[in-house]
Amino acid sequence: MNRSFSSVSRSWVLALGVSLSLLSGVSMAERAPMPPLPSPSGIDYPKDLSNIPNGTQAQSQPANSPQVGEKFLWNSANSDPYNTVSIPDKEASVLIQRAGQQWRFIRNGVITVYGGWLLALAFFGIAALFIIKGPIKLHAPMSGQKIKRFNGFERFTHWVMAFSFIGLAITGLLILYGKYFAMPLMGGVAYGTFLNICKNIHNYSGPLFTLSVVIFFLLFATRNIPGEGDLTWIKSFGGMFGGKHPPAGFFNFGEKIWFWFGMTFLGLVISASGFVLDMIVPFMEIQYIRGTMQLANIIHSSASILMTTMAMGHIYIGSIGMQGSLDGMKTGYVDGTWAKEHHEIWYNKVNK
Repeated sequence: MNRSFSSVSRSWVLALGVSLSLLSGVSMAERAPMPPLPSPSGIDYPKDLSNIPNGTQAQSQPANSPQVGEKFLWNSANSDPYNTVSIPDKEASVLIQRAGQQWRFIRNGVITVYGGWLLALAFFGIAALFIIKGPIKLHAPMSGQKIKRFNGFERFTHWVMAFSFIGLAITGLLILYGKYFAMPLMGGVAYGTFLNICKNIHNYSGPLFTLSVVIFFLLFATRNIPGEGDLTWIKSFGGMFGGKHPPAGFFNFGEKIWFWFGMTFLGLVISASGFVLDMIVPFMEIQYIRGTMQLANIIHSSASILMTTMAMGHIYIGSIGMQGSLDGMKTGYVDGTWAKEHHEIWYNKVNK
């Protein structure tokens, strides 16, 4: 029994010694500095992130690092500078594009809202003018004298430009505003198919419109140079003050404003930005990245709304708004009374 007690005592003493050794080793290990364990991605991350430049955050701090706070995660992802990716598409290195959020605000807020108000004011203003005053009548009866104003090629170019513009304007407005009124009526699937058709019409009509604008410019640029009668037209604001239409040349000053600013400047701006959006810019290399496309979209939409607003006035005056004005582009000839009353300087030169 003594031997048994001695044997058991030795076993307990041995176990106690081993336990104390292990505890002391663990205690010393906790006090000693240990190198950090490698991250799951194989990249080590500093704990202090305040000194890391913004441009290198995404390269040195992947978004799945547990050591990175929420603020750093958002700033890293929500950044415009390109980060590092192993694929050719560098656009994939930006997770959240801040410029994209700004573009969405401008497109859906500024352009859509204020552009819609501008279009509505122009349309209802012209409608009110027609209801209250009616078309502008000639002060004298038609003479029956026909004066040639436009040849066949000039009229063909004009109508190609006009119809392509109308197609672009209608489809463009549907693309911009259709989701607010057409989609609830048609449903998502039907509206998506319809919008795809509108997009194709819009894209294929664009180059035709551009070509007609260039040809029309070459045909009529010399006739739209400011000259005799323009100052008088400006002073009387096109005859609104004074009751009599001021004498004008082949085109009056109002038509020249439409030619140089509305058709030429805005038309070419719309065409150039549209070529970028269609990724068909000729003769030069363009990087079709998100920032470029967003800027082109803003320019394209803004110029299109402004040109459409001006075109409403041009279409109104050239059709139902003024007696005899449509004849020139319809048949190529205008009545002598109309020519003398609205373009007296040109009429006098023709009748010499």
